[in-house]
Amino acid sequence: MAEQEKDKPMGQQINVELSDEIAEGVYSNLAMIAHSQSEFVVDFIRLMPGVPKAKVKSRIIITPDHAKRLLAALKDNIEKYEKAFGKIQNGQGAPEFPLNFGGTLGEA
Repeated sequence: MAEQEKDKPMGQQINVELSDEIAEGVYSNLAMIAHSQSEFVVDFIRLMPGVPKAKVKSRIIITPDHAKRLLAALKDNIEKYEKAFGKIQNGQGAPEFPLNFGGTLGEA
């Protein structure tokens, strides 16, 4: 039995560093996902009302294996969130903002 325990791989501990700048986070209200045979590309976008151009705030490139693990982790976290705070309502389409969001309406 001691032989079997010795042959088992030990859990690897990873130290993760989080800089102050990254810890602040970046707001995104839209994500677009593309993929090739070898990678998934996730663009996190900030869409602002009245602005015709949305900006990609961050691009994350991951392997298909990691994308599948991310999907499972998101599913698990959403289930835990909904148990604690209630069901998340699915919106239809892009987020809707009030017409005067971020300032006054322009007049011609």
